[in-house]
Amino acid sequence: MTYFTKRYHPPGTAPGELTVDAATAGAASEAPLTIRLIDYDATEYTEKENISFEECLPHLEHPAMTWIHVHGHAAPDLLRNIGNAFGLHPLALEDVLNSGQRPKVESYDGQLFVVMSLPVHPNGSITTEQVSLFVGKDFMVSFHNGRADPFELVRKRLRNHTGHIRSGGPDHLLYALLDVIIDEGFPVLEDLGEEIEDIEEVLLATPDKTTLNNIHHIKRELLLLRRMLWPHREVLNSLLRGDHALILDDTKTYLRDCYDHTIQIMDLLETYRDIMTGMLDIYLSSVSMRLNDVMRVLTVITTLFIPPTFVVGVYGMNFDPAASPWNMPELEWKYGYVFAWLIIVAMMGGMLVYFKRKKWF
Repeated sequence: MTYFTKRYHPPGTAPGELTVDAATAGAASEAPLTIRLIDYDATEYTEKENISFEECLPHLEHPAMTWIHVHGHAAPDLLRNIGNAFGLHPLALEDVLNSGQRPKVESYDGQLFVVMSLPVHPNGSITTEQVSLFVGKDFMVSFHNGRADPFELVRKRLRNHTGHIRSGGPDHLLYALLDVIIDEGFPVLEDLGEEIEDIEEVLLATPDKTTLNNIHHIKRELLLLRRMLWPHREVLNSLLRGDHALILDDTKTYLRDCYDHTIQIMDLLETYRDIMTGMLDIYLSSVSMRLNDVMRVLTVITTLFIPPTFVVGVYGMNFDPAASPWNMPELEWKYGYVFAWLIIVAMMGGMLVYFKRKKWF
């Protein structure tokens, strides 16, 4: 997992300067750029896909709501053209180019700039993708640097004229997009929950180093999600309680529902973190108990062989009984060897019975 995902200009670069570093250029080659335009009002709907920004300019003169969605990594020249057309602040455009920003909401001269983190779970590893939204009086410009497009369902609702998006203003479209971004956290957390259940079953049965690696992997993913999704609450709080002329009271009712979803996601994240911390403790306790079991068996075996070692050590001295009547008469006894074995077996058997009654093994 990549811990540092922030893109940034070299230290000392002038604020608002749009330049591409090597890392951003490499990402751009992996995510091809596509531009989609949607122009709508309560009665008319126009949608164009895979067009250039120049083809979007005539629609800006219409009184209808215009939504331009830029999917992929936008080049600095494109960002400058979009910024000039809509009067976007250079600092906000710099945040779009340098992805990995913390979720936030900024107000610029009657416009809103919102940055959100979209959680995705491809190939079993969780990552977050930046979604940047510019909201004006009659326009919305959205940037998403990921591979999959998360807003197809919103466009479907616009095409079919379902819901209140087409009859509402830009704030209602903003709510629809924020709702999609926030709710994407639930399927990701559902997948994580299934992984946690699988690890728990293995942990209670046969834990090994792979189990420990899986526990640490999920703990890191939960830490990443918490760092990127926790600020969503601040964004929703700012939209609900801030003095933003673009956000109408009717839309705030829907935004409160988004806020509730952020609370639910954070509760799940904290619950999962507590569960994983408990699993790590269980793993360490399990390893310690297995080590204790091994040491107990080895101790019993060692203890059992101490008396026989003493007996054979005594008879190993081989003092000649002919030299003195006190010297080992068993050496010349017909049953001396059998007698010694009987003593050894009796001592070991007695110790086993004693250990068993004491429940030492």
